[in-house]
Amino acid sequence: MEILASVWLGQPIWLWLTFVAIVLALLAFDLGVLHKEDHEIGMRESLQLSAFYIMAGLLFGGWVWWYLGSVYGMQYFTGFLIEKSLSLDNVFVISLIFTYFAVPRIYQHRVLFWGILGVIVLRAMMIGLGATLVAQYYWTLYVFAVFLIFTGLKMLFAGEQTTDLANNPLLGFLRRRMRVTEELHGQRFFVRAPVAPGSYKQVWWATPLFLALCMVELVDLVFAVDSVPAIFAITTDPFIVYTSNIFAILGLRALYFALAAVIHRFHYLKYALALVLVFIGSKIFLGDFVFDGKVPAVLSLAVTFGLLAAGVLFSLWKTRKDARPAH
Repeated sequence: MEILASVWLGQPIWLWLTFVAIVLALLAFDLGVLHKEDHEIGMRESLQLSAFYIMAGLLFGGWVWWYLGSVYGMQYFTGFLIEKSLSLDNVFVISLIFTYFAVPRIYQHRVLFWGILGVIVLRAMMIGLGATLVAQYYWTLYVFAVFLIFTGLKMLFAGEQTTDLANNPLLGFLRRRMRVTEELHGQRFFVRAPVAPGSYKQVWWATPLFLALCMVELVDLVFAVDSVPAIFAITTDPFIVYTSNIFAILGLRALYFALAAVIHRFHYLKYALALVLVFIGSKIFLGDFVFDGKVPAVLSLAVTFGLLAAGVLFSLWKTRKDARPAH
């Protein structure tokens, strides 16, 4: 009991173990019950799953609020909201990846599920590194802040950018270093096949589904470069940073299936996200030089929610004609 009560990375070990147990239970329920057999996920099921994961994240945030206090609670909800919003860009790129590799919808959930497991490990490593840097060198926060402001301004004023998967360096590296089949083999990432046509020697080949998984992991790594510093700019508590990140990402699969077909309706949300990144980056300087400490958590949450809500509403209004059925 003393071990469970001891503090690790700012919070009791039992608190970390509780979070890990909840995440493992959600993943086991998802894979072992909801998706025991491969099937194509429709709009209704994806919306229900997305609502389920959002509710799970909100309930955990409510528990954080009750147990750790309102400041921690608001920091969690702010991080959860930012990560969930940044996931919309993830959805667009993932859609391009599945289209490029011609992955049928029936196998897309498998790629996203294993992608989430990779995300959980990658985010833990990045957040652990970030927490260590901040604890040892406080000025690291100023580096994060400048980076976020620069990224936000770049998003705000940059034109439309296209994603060129055919010339992606990682994809080229994998194709040069691995044997890759030309076609999919169901839901399998690897298959045994002859080393060459007519040969009896069997070797392992990667399938395009595995390449799609690698690209999904790369996409998350790229987006984590923005999202992790953004949450560290809100709070330096590793528990709040990691839990808000993971609970927001857990529903990414369901969010993808719900929004992949209508992601164009949120075209102008990126400008709101850009302003949020600029605000979060500026928060570090405002907290240290204006508010004599930290910007109040309630103000941070209110500004973040207001900007994102305005971005969503403006996007839906500007693209309302796209939602009308053709006559």
